[in-house]
Amino acid sequence: DGDIYFYYSLNSNKRIDKFTMNANISVNVMFVGDDCYGLFVDINDNLYCSMQYSHKVISKSLNISTNTSIIVAGNGSYGQASNMLYAPRGIFVDINFDLYVADYSNDRIQLFQQGTLNGITVAGSGSSTITISLYRPTGIILDADKYLYIIEYGSHRIVGQGPTGFRCLVGCNGGGSASNQLTYPYSLAFDIYGNLFVADTNNNRIQKFVLSSNSSICGKILQI
Repeated sequence: DGDIYFYYSLNSNKRIDKFTMNANISVNVMFVGDDCYGLFVDINDNLYCSMQYSHKVISKSLNISTNTSIIVAGNGSYGQASNMLYAPRGIFVDINFDLYVADYSNDRIQLFQQGTLNGITVAGSGSSTITISLYRPTGIILDADKYLYIIEYGSHRIVGQGPTGFRCLVGCNGGGSASNQLTYPYSLAFDIYGNLFVADTNNNRIQKFVLSSNSSICGKILQI
């Protein structure tokens, strides 16, 4: 709908506000008890907040006026068990309402299928199949083919999934400030054309990687 959601903190007032399209004043939509390091709104207007310091992800329907939220991942204590998280950051919910979590300090991506509190490691440390080693992931998105794209904050790179598994896409030769490098990237997003935008934190910039139609990496090739 063109609305913008953002986390806002002032002293003990921690909340999520919304700017509707063309509005210059925000309205509160959710009070939270801890800092949000990831936000997501699913197709049913459920709002999600990942809480790094509380080691959990909570959710609330935007269609109700009360501030009632539920835990959808983690149990509030840090750990490596399937029902636990350790400093979760980026989150993504697909059209099946399955929740993907960048489990930062556990170096893994956890999948919580709808209605379950036991996660499945789909990438990184502890995955049941060979995937890819991750170091401090902070961002996670899925493309239209349900392939994962992951920001590795600690390794200064982006990795992507395809029919043959995972591979490095950007920042494959280490961190830096060149056009094919990143330094502590934090989050990423696709536009409707398949171009990828990355918040390149320590380089103080937003990097755009353009979709090319003449080759294929995981169904897409990213060019600078």
